[in-house]
Amino acid sequence: MIALKMEDLKGFTSGLFVGEAFDSWLLREATIVTFNTFTIDGHIRAGYYSSQEMEENQIGDLSAWKVIRPFCFSLIRGKRLPGSFQITLQLPPAGIDQFLKQAHLDLRPEQIGGMYLNIRYEEGILHCVTGMSLKIFTMDKQVETEWDEWVKAYLKRKGMPYSNI
Repeated sequence: MIALKMEDLKGFTSGLFVGEAFDSWLLREATIVTFNTFTIDGHIRAGYYSSQEMEENQIGDLSAWKVIRPFCFSLIRGKRLPGSFQITLQLPPAGIDQFLKQAHLDLRPEQIGGMYLNIRYEEGILHCVTGMSLKIFTMDKQVETEWDEWVKAYLKRKGMPYSNI
């Protein structure tokens, strides 16, 4: 796990809320504080979609950030900055598979509980913190280290400068 301070607040938030930088990611949860506190649970409610809709639209357990992004943007846009926000994004299963292959790690996707990017804005500062949950026990921290490096490379590819905390 690493914590990064995003150096270009406007550029990062534009990529997050307006652009498509994180559209392939899934939303676990979001809390946005403006004139009220708005909390979004990214888990899909059982029974809301038919099994046919779930299959056709490749809907899993979590909502795609691409779907939720416009709602979140509508909460923060305006003349005033939000008081704070916290968004937890998760790499989708296809991304986990790609990550493991790219990093040449001896793990199977089903052994990964989740690979997370926690985005936190408060007091005019935006931080990104990586996180991971494994379904197996291992003393080897290589997968966490590779995940941290992957996130840094991802942010760099998206033109989102950061500094290590």
